[in-house]
Amino acid sequence: MTGLPLIAILRGLKPENAERVGHALVEAGFRIIEVPLNSPEPFRSIEIMAKTLPQDVLVGAGTVLEPDLVNGVLDAGGKLIVMPHADTDVIKRAKELRLICTPGVATPTEAFAALKAGADGIKIFPAEATPPAVVKAWRAVLPKDAIVIPVGGIRPDTMKAYVQAGADGFGLGSALFTPSMSVEDIRRNADDFAAAWRGLRTG
Repeated sequence: MTGLPLIAILRGLKPENAERVGHALVEAGFRIIEVPLNSPEPFRSIEIMAKTLPQDVLVGAGTVLEPDLVNGVLDAGGKLIVMPHADTDVIKRAKELRLICTPGVATPTEAFAALKAGADGIKIFPAEATPPAVVKAWRAVLPKDAIVIPVGGIRPDTMKAYVQAGADGFGLGSALFTPSMSVEDIRRNADDFAAAWRGLRTG
């Protein structure tokens, strides 16, 4: 993962706010945006952001629970498939359609199975149940080039320990975005996360 390897998880985003929220995140340096499919009209939000944000921004869906939903994401202009589980049928459909896929895993067994099925990276979920010491142990046995992304409860001040353990990036949820936040608050949160990541890289 290059640039700012932070995934903005916009659970609950409404289509009428998609463009403004998307631009606020992009201005803060974010280039990966996920709209969970249990949000209001998620395909519409994905379509809006795919059309209005810069071409280098990777927009896609989270909580993709069935293979058929992958087709809907592609039709909306999405290029990223994320889910909380490691359903190999969803992974295979995503790769058949040439989309990037990061399934959720909670054990090394799931992680290896997901990578074998073609996953581009693994989402360690929930991160609250997988502390940095566990991530470090996983790193000792996972392929060296495997992309590892903790998701769940991540804050700017908790990233350092995970990076030291071998995390390549993070998925950011309610500490970055909730539907009740103003665009200014979202931008401020995004700036805080971006600054924390860059501080880790230069520190």
